[in-house]
Amino acid sequence: QVHLVEIGGGSAQPGGSLRLSCAAGGLTLDNFDIAWFRQRPEKEREGIACITGNDYTYYVSSVKERGRFSISRDNRKVYLQMNNLEPEDTATYYCATDPTYHCSGGGKPKYWGQGTQVTVSS
Repeated sequence: QVHLVEIGGGSAQPGGSLRLSCAAGGLTLDNFDIAWFRQRPEKEREGIACITGNDYTYYVSSVKERGRFSISRDNRKVYLQMNNLEPEDTATYYCATDPTYHCSGGGKPKYWGQGTQVTVSS
């Protein structure tokens, strides 16, 4: 059975940083495209960053500007480094993947973590 686990959420002040990690059980993340999504209060869930099996990265413009967020991976986990956080980044963050999911194709992956809460406020 596949399960994804996100850790690293919490509270931060505007301008601060947090690093999220995503680990998988029952699944080897090597060669999979893996995405980070978030759901802000009263908003639709949105994809914000994705990394391919070949380490090519995609970002939504709101986190790409000024290089605020960065997605990376090693052979065990996928990370989301979040810098220069803004109150608008307050959301539940999810990692997601499945063997047929591709960053370039959009859509929604099959496997999701339970989410980790990030709150940005002064």
